[in-house]
Amino acid sequence: MKNRLESYNRVTLSADLSWLSEKEKMIIPVIIEAAEIMDELFWMQNFGDKNKFLSKITDEYEKQFAVINYGPWDQLDDEKSFISSFGKKPEGANFYPADMTKEEFNNFSDKDKTNPYSILIRGDKGKLFVVPYSVAYKDKLQKAASLLKKAAELAEDAGLKKYLDLRAEALLTDNYQPSDFAWMEMKTNNIDFVVGPIENYTDKLFGYKTAFEAYVLVKDPEWSKKLEKFTAMLPELQRGLPVEAKYKAENPGSESDLNAYDAIYYAGDCNAGSKTIAINLPNDEEVQMKKGSRRLQLKNAMKLKFDNIMVPITEMMIVPEQRKYVKFTAFFENVMFHEVAHGLGIKNTLTGAGTVRDALKEQYSGVEEGKADILGLYMVSKLYEMGEITSGEVMDNYTTFLAGIFRSCRFGAASAHGKANMVRFYYFEEKGAFTRNSDGTYSVNFDKMKDAVSSSVKDIIILQGDGNYELAKTIIAKDGYIKDELKADLKRINDANIPVDLVFDMGVKYLKF
Repeated sequence: MKNRLESYNRVTLSADLSWLSEKEKMIIPVIIEAAEIMDELFWMQNFGDKNKFLSKITDEYEKQFAVINYGPWDQLDDEKSFISSFGKKPEGANFYPADMTKEEFNNFSDKDKTNPYSILIRGDKGKLFVVPYSVAYKDKLQKAASLLKKAAELAEDAGLKKYLDLRAEALLTDNYQPSDFAWMEMKTNNIDFVVGPIENYTDKLFGYKTAFEAYVLVKDPEWSKKLEKFTAMLPELQRGLPVEAKYKAENPGSESDLNAYDAIYYAGDCNAGSKTIAINLPNDEEVQMKKGSRRLQLKNAMKLKFDNIMVPITEMMIVPEQRKYVKFTAFFENVMFHEVAHGLGIKNTLTGAGTVRDALKEQYSGVEEGKADILGLYMVSKLYEMGEITSGEVMDNYTTFLAGIFRSCRFGAASAHGKANMVRFYYFEEKGAFTRNSDGTYSVNFDKMKDAVSSSVKDIIILQGDGNYELAKTIIAKDGYIKDELKADLKRINDANIPVDLVFDMGVKYLKF
């Protein structure tokens, strides 16, 4: 257990906040307190009673590892149990009764059963009932809402004030769309607070239910300015996609924005196991179509991962003459355009099957993350061709992308991101985009990589536009897992004691006011 714990490198998450106004500095501790409540709620959703569970663990290393994973299942090892008294994690986590079958759910007639802000429970006679989050978690959400209201009173930025007020209301009513619109309209805020039930990755049974999380963020004005120009280019990038016109007829929202932030607090879903380094929200398709989406690049967290993990992996896995291409700027761009790519492509099927999300069901997240990976890389290539990126060369992004797969697939293939990584890796292997050398290092084959990126973009957008659930299921079943040769390579990385991910020392005491 000590060895498992050491697979995480402990680092301090901090930022210089001295340039904020006095009232902005006062907001930070208030929203961190609200974030801590999101942490408690995610424990309830992912596992159950945190305090009872942790109080029974006597081994200190095991307890620390359980805290990192929000329960007894290893987030970086396909959620396998690391405590013998616990078996396999329920696919529906704690959103549904553990003994509920898919058939029972499908036969259950309640229009709210798929509502992303609800759980299902059994009544006294074993009948299923839908309970809204605002009822199931009432006490904690009321406390969190009051903290958001307090922060709103301190807020000097009108956009931030409006968002915090509406988000507080959303926690109490389960109506998140008005606050999503308000969040999209914020343009001049120095502080950002992403909070609430957001991503659906924890619900592996159906992908309907959203998990609580929070990020406390402070804008990096200098880096944000560099990113402004890409927002205006989204319609042009959409028109240039390598697919028939019908697959790119949707227009990305014109109010999308792209900014760099320093993260100063993570809580809940985003803090479980591997740490998120970029955000693309909101997930509501209606908001996306009308307003676009916001892409938040968490620069300080990215740099910590690059220095602590990517650099040593590169030294081991990339052929010596190509190591010079692995750069933080390329890493930053790849992550940034992954998030941009979520807003491009197609959201509604052309076959009458509804939204892509609905048509692809539980396969949606894996396919969508794969689209973002590959379309992001495609856009970087195009922007170099257009002369809009001049910081390096496309080979930097290709080589950094390959090194990044070795970093991220160590999280396992249980998550949507993990499945997407594996499908992409084996697609590139099949197309000859890289070569594995006899000494275990890898080389990028530039021309074949470029061709593979383009063909993959085409395939995945057509799959989404057609709402082809069976094809998505087949592809992920075939390649959405770590195969033996790659397993052996990852073992070499692990044996070299390169950390898999980071654990943050964070909170008010680590901040520089």
